[in-house]
Formats: sequence, structure tokens, C-alpha cells
Amino acid sequence: MHLCGFLIAGPVVHSHAIWRNPAHETPFLSLAHYARIAQLLEQGCFDFLFFADRLAIADRYADSHVAGIRHGDQDSTRMDPLPILGAMAAVTRHIGLGGTRSTTYDAPYNIAREFATLDHISGGRAAWNVVTSMNDGEALNYGSVPHLGHDERYDRADEFMELAFKLWDSWDEDALILDRAAGLYADPDKVHYVKHEGRWFQSRGPLNIPRSPQGRPVIVQAGSSGRGKRFAARWSDIIFALQPNIERMKVFKTDVDAALVDAGRPGGSKVLMAVMPFIGTTRAEANELLALHDSLADPVAGLSTLAAHANMDFSGLPMDATVNEIAASGSQGNIAALRSITPDGSMTIAEAGGVYARGVMCPRLVGTAEDVADELIAIIDSGAADGFVVSPAFLPDTFESFVGAVVPILQARGYLRSNYAGGMLRDMVKGGAQ
Repeated sequence: MHLCGFLIAGPVVHSHAIWRNPAHETPFLSLAHYARIAQLLEQGCFDFLFFADRLAIADRYADSHVAGIRHGDQDSTRMDPLPILGAMAAVTRHIGLGGTRSTTYDAPYNIAREFATLDHISGGRAAWNVVTSMNDGEALNYGSVPHLGHDERYDRADEFMELAFKLWDSWDEDALILDRAAGLYADPDKVHYVKHEGRWFQSRGPLNIPRSPQGRPVIVQAGSSGRGKRFAARWSDIIFALQPNIERMKVFKTDVDAALVDAGRPGGSKVLMAVMPFIGTTRAEANELLALHDSLADPVAGLSTLAAHANMDFSGLPMDATVNEIAASGSQGNIAALRSITPDGSMTIAEAGGVYARGVMCPRLVGTAEDVADELIAIIDSGAADGFVVSPAFLPDTFESFVGAVVPILQARGYLRSNYAGGMLRDMVKGGAQ
């Protein structure tokens, strides 16, 4: 079973209640907060953690930032994850470290340098969560109006990846000589210009950083539309999916496996499903924690995040209109999954705001540590996933409970490694329990 910790460098993650935790403050602007989380997840033998990111506040709902900023939606604050990951590398030894960067609002050379650097300083633990960005707010921040269409963003992303891979490969593995006595730093015959001339990008190269321990970072992708799945099948090592129930998980996994075969990479990517655990010493205690959490998740914040994901202002629709009336030019996969929760299409916009605020459709696993472990194992045994992206309800509380109570059960049953066997993140991703 592969495990990943899901984070956003801000006040909420999928749960919009995180910053309102009545037990203690959540110091989401503090480096110590994230360093502690990284060490905790490493204690639990997680494969890696990663930060989701977007490049704008949410202001699609009512064409205003008021709701999101007032109530603290998913985009109300997002610090840049790469500097945080660098600091995490200094306080951990094994856990993989992933950050999000957009292929629509960045340059391949920048991305290649950032992740080669992270891979070097972490000793081969870097992962890149590749996104194409989803809405007009990001476009307006970068002066790229209008926002590129859905499929065109993926066309651009394909070339972006081609060039990034060329840049990472521009230094041969043995290019560095470092002969101090002879004064030979590197072999110039093993450092190559890339001379890329494409539709979207031009770059001479080479990269000005030697080849990193992994050669390139582990590639994470979360495309869930048809075009997104084809992109993920071509490039990714890990596919992150958010599906509301095990039936949808199975359908998604089947689709991805077929796309991997079509891409000539059967079994080439692991599928990790998002889950949000609520763990108690009894089931009653877990249900009390769930009820407390849900009472703190403001549906207005959920509507603001939903509008950002859909890239649509639906505030003019009545609250009893159904989600079928939300037309998505942003995250098509998320909207499709939202509609699937009620197959008859009866979910209202008001109800969707609550669903989004409570966890953006993350399946909630509620019960004792044994109950949660049983559910995770059942999903794995059904073939619906290769592992999980654990999304916290509160921080660091959820991770503390999961690592302290669920992880030992998974280890005892042979579903999770008991220690790190060494090597790099790519080795963990390819392997399993050890």
C-alpha cells in the first residue's frame, strides 16, 4: 500500500474546517508547522507528501473574492510550496517531497531547475505534481487572457513535459568528473544542448545543473477528464484521484489501466485515491469528531471553492438548482464526480456547497483505527487503488491519529512497510511493502 500526505500551504486542505479547529490554533504560516508534519508522516513510513497549489484567489463565485476571503476557502491563502519543501528536506531523511507547478503559467527551464535542485538537496526525493491550471483567475494574474481551453492546455503540457525531460537529460549521469588534482570539473562532451523548437516553447539548453539523483522527479498527475487521463498515462509515475465512493474508484482505475496500455506503459503508474479519516477510540467518538468537523465547514466557503474549480459563476442560479446546471470549463473531472454522488442528478447547489466545504468529495472513513484500516485494505484488495492520499480533517491531528493508530495495524497485516529500505522516492513508488 502506497501512502501520501496531502497538503496545501494555507488554512484549509480539502477540509474547509481546518483553520477553525477548536482544540488549538493551526499555524499555517509557520515553517515549524510543516516541518512537524513532514517528520510525522516520515514516522508513519509514508512514501511521500505533496502540496497542491493554485496561482490565484477564488473569485468566480459572484465574480468576487468576498465569499472566499471572508470565510476562508481553499484558495484564500496558498504559499509557494517549493521553499517549504526545501526546509522539509533538511528535517527528514526518507519521505518523498512533492510540489505543484503549472505547465500553463511557467517555463520548462524554470521547472527543470527547481526540481533538479530539490532532488539534489533531498538526495533523490523530489516529486512534481503537474497541473495545467483551471480558471480565469490564474490567467488574469499572468496576463494570459483568455485562459486556454481545456484540451489546449493539455496539448501545451505535452510539449512542456517533452522539453523538461530533455533538459533533465542534458547532463549525462557521469558528466561530472571533479578531479581536483587535474582541475577537471566535468566532461563537456557529456553535457548537451537540447535545441528545442516547438509550437509552444523554444529552448537551447542545456540545464545549468548536473543530472540529479533520480534523473528527473517522480511525476504526479491528477487529470480525471478523458484528455487528462491520456496525459497522465503518458507521463506520470503516480496518478492522484478524488472519487466519492468505491464504485467510482473502480471505474477510474479501470479507465487509467486502459489508458496506460494505450500509451504503451501497462502498469506504469500507481493510482492513489484520496481519503479523509476520522479516527476515534470508539465508533461513537469518531462520529462525534465528524459532527464537530462538519459543523465548522461553512457551505459558503465550499461554494466559492466549487466555483473556482468549475471556472463558472453560478451565483445567479437558485440554491435549489441542481449541479447538472453547473457548466465546467475548469476541472471537468471534479464536476463529473460531484454529479455522480446522486445518480439521478438531484443534488442541489446548496448541498454541493456543503459537500465541498466538508471535504471536496473525499470519501470519509469514520470509525476506530481497526475500522479505518479494514476499509483501506478492502479498497486495495478490490483492485480499486494502489494506495491512498490521506487528506486531513484537522492538522496535525488527523495525521497524528493515523500514524499512531492506523499505521501499526497496516504494518502488522503486511500492507505497509515497517521501515524505509533506503533508495530514492522512485524506488518506493515502484515497490510496495517492505
